[in-house]
Amino acid sequence: MNGGLFAAIDLYCERTGPGFWAEPVNALTNLAFIAAGLWGVRAARREDAGRFVEILGWWVVVIGIGSGLFHTFANRLSAPADVLPIVSFTLAYTLFNLRRFLGLGWGRAVLGVVAFFAAAGLATAALPGWLHAATNSTTMYLPALLALVFFGGLEVATGRRVGWYNLAAAAIFVVSALFRMIDPTVCGGFPLGTHFLWHLLNGLMLGVVLAAAVRHGAPRAARR
Repeated sequence: MNGGLFAAIDLYCERTGPGFWAEPVNALTNLAFIAAGLWGVRAARREDAGRFVEILGWWVVVIGIGSGLFHTFANRLSAPADVLPIVSFTLAYTLFNLRRFLGLGWGRAVLGVVAFFAAAGLATAALPGWLHAATNSTTMYLPALLALVFFGGLEVATGRRVGWYNLAAAAIFVVSALFRMIDPTVCGGFPLGTHFLWHLLNGLMLGVVLAAAVRHGAPRAARR
């Protein structure tokens, strides 16, 4: 039980042992994702924004559940529950950007997602090892940030107001990433750490992107 899939993972300042409830604040602040997702589902239904927008809301709920599992069980078995919902949501929302906000057809949209994340992934992999270490591996989220900035900027440049939502989300993401980065360095003076602020701010960030999808992603009969 001490190795393999059940090997304990200790990554955050708040965790002081392998116990289930060793990160109570980090665990409970995942409610921010669940709240944002449920708000998105309700807003999508209220505004008749379409089935896929509602699915995006539920996806955010799954992000909160998966992260909660990791911050309680904290082992190799629960780690994918933390990572996979975030990665898949990033891809799905970027595809949504290209389809609904920029009006590309399915073929060009899928090709755009693949090309963008291939380039962003290669750029992230090319960063020096010391930078990955210095940022507490927060560089793994660089492709998601670049997507918000790139497509948000493109949308603003082409007169689409929805781009401002993506740029606002990117700005929130930068601040939240800073709190994730400094978590290991503040343990001596602040044992709680700052990772919980990463959760709270990213819950807000995902609320912003869901608002973008609800308000600018059609349908309501294609907004007439």
